[in-house]
This record gives sequence, C-alpha cells and structure tokens, in this order.
Amino acid sequence: MIVEMRTGATQDEVNGVIERAKALNLEIQLNLGTDKTVVAILGSNTGQLSTDLFGVLPGVEQVVRIMKPYKLASREFKPHNTVVSVNGIEIGGKAIVVMAGPCAVENEQQLMEAARIVKQSGAQILRGGAFKPRTSPFSFQGMEKTGLELLARARERMGLSVVTEVVDPHDVSLVSKYADILQVGARNMQNFALLTKIGKSKRPVILKRGFSCTVTEWLAAADYVLAEGNSQVILCERGIRTFEDSVRFSLDISSIPVIKKFSHLPVIVDPSHAAGHYSLVPAVAKAAIAAGADGLLVEVHPNPKEALVDGLQSLTPSDFARLMKEIKSVAGSVGRSF
Repeated sequence: MIVEMRTGATQDEVNGVIERAKALNLEIQLNLGTDKTVVAILGSNTGQLSTDLFGVLPGVEQVVRIMKPYKLASREFKPHNTVVSVNGIEIGGKAIVVMAGPCAVENEQQLMEAARIVKQSGAQILRGGAFKPRTSPFSFQGMEKTGLELLARARERMGLSVVTEVVDPHDVSLVSKYADILQVGARNMQNFALLTKIGKSKRPVILKRGFSCTVTEWLAAADYVLAEGNSQVILCERGIRTFEDSVRFSLDISSIPVIKKFSHLPVIVDPSHAAGHYSLVPAVAKAAIAAGADGLLVEVHPNPKEALVDGLQSLTPSDFARLMKEIKSVAGSVGRSF
C-alpha cells in the first residue's frame, strides 16, 4: 500500500509511519518529492491489513492500495517521471538519448572504430557486449573481461559513457568496475538473483523486456531492482515473440505509451533486435521516438559483413549517420529535443 503524506509533513510524522511499518514486520520505500513524501509499505500480508493502521497517523493525507503486482515501478508510488542521470546524460528527460555500437566487442580496432563512428554521428553512449549469452553454446560468447577492458579504454579515448550486459550475478561487481550502465538481456529479465544483485550495486541498469513476457511481468521484474534501493532503472522494449515471422521479433510499439501511463520509469527501444534486418531498423527507430520512447539502443558495426554477432541487423556508419539526422526531425515533431 502507498501512504501519501500531507504537504509539509514533518520528519517526525514520516518516522511515525516508518516505525509502525517496522513494528508490523513490513518493508518500506521512500519517495521524497519536492512537496511531499510518499511511503510504500511492502510485504506479503499487506492485503490483510486495514488502511486505517496508517491513515490515523499524524501527517498522513491518504492511504491507497496498489492492486497491481508491481508497486515501486507504478505511478501510484511516484507520479512524476524518473530521470536517470549517467555522467550528466539524462535519460527520461526532454532530450532523446541514443546508445549505439556493436552487438559484441570483437577486438580493439573494431571497438575503437565503432566508438569513433557513433560519437561522430551524435550518440552519447557506447554499447558493446563483453559477455554474450547465445542460443547455441558453440556461438561466439564474447571476450568477457578483456572486452570490458576494451570498453573502458574506448570510454577514456572517446569520452563516451558505456553500457554492457551482465549475465551472471557473480559478475555484477566486475562489470560495474568498467561499465556506466549495466544491461539485463531479455533472457535474464526474470533472473531474480541477478536483478537483486544489480539493485544492491546501485548502478544504472537497462532492463530489457523478455520476449515472452507481459508489460506487467516486466514492471514486476523492475521492482526487484527498485526494492533494493536502486532507482536508476531504464526499461527497454526490444520486441516480443509472436506468430509473425517476417521480422526477428514483433516490436510492441503500444508498450511505450502503456509504460508511460502506468509507470514513472523511462523507456527506450532496441530497434535492431526487433527488426532483425538493417533495412528495417530506421523505420522502427523513428516509430519508437514518435510513440514516446526516451531513447534508442542501436547496433552499429564498422563493417557488418564481418561482424561475429548479428551483422544482418547492424547499421553501417553511413546508415547510422543518416538515421541520426532523421531522428532529429521526428523528435522535434513530438516536442522532444535531440
């Protein structure tokens, strides 16, 4: 349940709510707004408790039950949009943020060239996979720690922030040393041990939607990170699995306004995995911005024909530069800057 304090409630009054929750063996999360404080009361038995237990306390304006499975990701807990700041880059604000780079880090030359390309075209964040969970165990699995070191080197040389995927809970500390943003892939969206570990790390995280998961399940997964006190969660729609086979995955464009309606978290889109083919990526990317996405996660490779992973869906340097110019006009048409 959500306990909304009155405007101007004192710290003692907020503490009174916290102390009552702890006396009932319940967990709490605070949303400290500029005007008022909202306290989320969490626990498996909150459904059996009367709202009057908190409603009668001094300073409480109202108590609301959240009937959805997700709590902390909901707008009931936080009415205003969350903006995740990464080295001065705001994700979820007015400006569209583009994260781009190769699906996998292959070698130093390839990564440095990719970083130069994406920065020159206006991307603010470099993406690149060091750990690559693949469908087949015989496919390229990534350079692992060496890949992380190359990403850190690219950040130093090019001045770009870095996002890369973390696959194993035991690797969260390692990846956090090198990456500015941790990425949770679609296959790991409901790896709750991983989500909890990332939540405790307090590192910004991109949480991709599982390709067979509903929006509700996606937001409930985000709660695992938020429940550990990590508010820096960015959702990423990357397409879901349907009967349609003309594209790699079906981009659920409607999930963007749905997220905006029911959650305060920023949402970006990965048009590369949704489309599966480089020729379709620009149209999907522009549609995502028009629908309200806060940014894009795009695969770009210096030479897609030689890519070890997902070359077919990677943009060439010239295609990416063209897309970045087109995004600017789309962003402006929906009141966003770029």
